[in-house]
Amino acid sequence: MASLLRMPEVAASATEAILQGWGVAEGGTYATRDTLATVETEKALVDVEAESDGTMVRYLVAAGSTVEVGTPIALIAAPGENLGDIDGVLAELGVSAAPAPTPVVAVVPVAASSTEPAHPLVSPFEHQPTWAVDLASAAVAADTDGGRVFASPLARRLAREAGLDFAQLRGTGPGGRIVRRDVEAALAAAAARPVAPVASPFTSPVAAPTQPGTAFEDVPHSRMRRAIASRLTQSKQNVPHFYLRATCRVDALLAARSDLNAVSQVRISVNDFIVKAVARAHVMVPDMNVIWTDDAIRKFSTVDVAIAVATERGLVTPVLRGVEALTIGQVAAQAKDFAARARAGQLRQDELEGGSISVSNLGMFGTEEFAAIINPPQAAIVAIGAARKEPVVVDNEVRVGTVMTATVSVDHRSVDGALAAEWLAAFKALIENPIQILA
Repeated sequence: MASLLRMPEVAASATEAILQGWGVAEGGTYATRDTLATVETEKALVDVEAESDGTMVRYLVAAGSTVEVGTPIALIAAPGENLGDIDGVLAELGVSAAPAPTPVVAVVPVAASSTEPAHPLVSPFEHQPTWAVDLASAAVAADTDGGRVFASPLARRLAREAGLDFAQLRGTGPGGRIVRRDVEAALAAAAARPVAPVASPFTSPVAAPTQPGTAFEDVPHSRMRRAIASRLTQSKQNVPHFYLRATCRVDALLAARSDLNAVSQVRISVNDFIVKAVARAHVMVPDMNVIWTDDAIRKFSTVDVAIAVATERGLVTPVLRGVEALTIGQVAAQAKDFAARARAGQLRQDELEGGSISVSNLGMFGTEEFAAIINPPQAAIVAIGAARKEPVVVDNEVRVGTVMTATVSVDHRSVDGALAAEWLAAFKALIENPIQILA
């Protein structure tokens, strides 16, 4: 029986995603678990798999389109099913095969004195076919009286964040509809003008540069940068952070790493030891292996640790599962695989979810110490600084030793100070006695 393939909610609370490409040609057949399409979220590429055997009858959305969750993206059918009139089948399923003149998803009121004409809008995204919007919206779209401007969620959100007035925008979509490129064009034009931006009803006026003629470049926010900004702002606003710091001797760890790399098939890094030490400390202090939820503190029986990976698109945090049961070599191999696929944009969404703690290491950049922002809903993040030579006291004598600073940021809702201090003491002891990490 023919049915519609819809854009799935590939990430929690996602409202839209990019249809990156199709895995099955139009008219082609597929088997269960074959990849029908690849969807791009803010941080990962996600394969949409077939739940049963079938035929890809017709694409309803072009590759590269930004699509709202729940929108039909293809017509599919059972293997060998003859649909006959495909347009008729689409109509029966509530999808028009021809572009509808007036579908819309959002209405933005403007001042009655505005001289700009009202623009009926098409679908939520400029590349999305007009028929992909719920037909109940068409009646709203047809009414352009009363000084209303119709806008897609994406165009409306971008304009609101940039402080643009919809009354000043001109649509270039079908029928004069305002779409994303119209907002981006307005932003580019505003950046090129050496004047202060017009005050908007959404944001406070932005001051003009104090130095006339100062050269600058506005780099538009990427989807990942917006996601990172939103998530970390939410974390600092809603999660009560507190911070503990320890200075660890790492001479023994560096020696153990050198010995292991002499015989290991995979190169082991200092960060691999740190990830294993974090997991081991969670086993020793199990009350740290938690996250905060609205109804309870959730405790985990295995230790999943997220590792921060810097990419050209932004920071991502893939999660190593069951680290307490992995060897140091397995941790190293998985971490290297994650880092390579993160930089290639090939991580799956499920690989970016979960974990109770993250490890962020800036030591390779020479940063001696820093405090990181917790990645919700995790309870903590450990910030690792560079290993450096410093005077240390051993048996009342001053010697030269190699030390490393670890700063743990903790969610005070789920973890108290004494518990976090106990965990940090366990972590420090493990780092300074690496044989316990490998046991």
